[in-house]
Amino acid sequence: MATVVVALGGSLLRPEVEERHNWLQSLVEVIVASVESGSKVALVVGGGAPAREGIELAKQFIEDVTHLDRIGIAATRLNATIVREALAEGGLDVSKKIPESIEVAALELENCDVVVMGGTDPGHTTDAVAIRLAIQSGAEKCVIATNVARVYSHDPRDNPDAKSFDELTLAELQEIVGPPKHAEAGTSQVVDPIGVGEAYDHGMPLDVLDGRDTQLIKKSLDGDDFEGTRVRS
Repeated sequence: MATVVVALGGSLLRPEVEERHNWLQSLVEVIVASVESGSKVALVVGGGAPAREGIELAKQFIEDVTHLDRIGIAATRLNATIVREALAEGGLDVSKKIPESIEVAALELENCDVVVMGGTDPGHTTDAVAIRLAIQSGAEKCVIATNVARVYSHDPRDNPDAKSFDELTLAELQEIVGPPKHAEAGTSQVVDPIGVGEAYDHGMPLDVLDGRDTQLIKKSLDGDDFEGTRVRS
């Protein structure tokens, strides 16, 4: 039975996203179809707007990045609970708890078809958590579902001339996102540099795509061609 881990960017659950209720329902349908085809799926959900807003509020009087990270982690677990309950309502065999460690998540995945979790410890983004879970659970790949179409040479919001990539090696992706070290709480890259470093060390394939279109997630889960960036060793 194939296992796939999906990192769902918290931005996908933002209030500003149009028709986000339809998006969540469509995501449930995609995961149901994947499980029915014989796959196990783990979803690691980011903090998005609630994390950034909480961190911004606390930054005025908290300087310790570890304490700020804990605020972000709480937001990821709230978002994970929303996704978990939606999947359970869809009739899936979902782990009843939101695992707080990769080890617990991997064990839950042995007994359930679907596991949903958020962050784990300060300094570990949900991208990195997803990639580490993919490695530990022997997943065939990790899907990075974010709010950009693919990997670019630079942030396309800041540089309209940024080059996009359909395919990259893990080493090339590391060059783009930077060295594997923890950034300031609340910041984000298309893929977390520490997670990319873990993927590089273990040869874990990554599919980077625009998670706002759940059909792209479906194509990746099905092993079909998709619009986005395939990252391999």
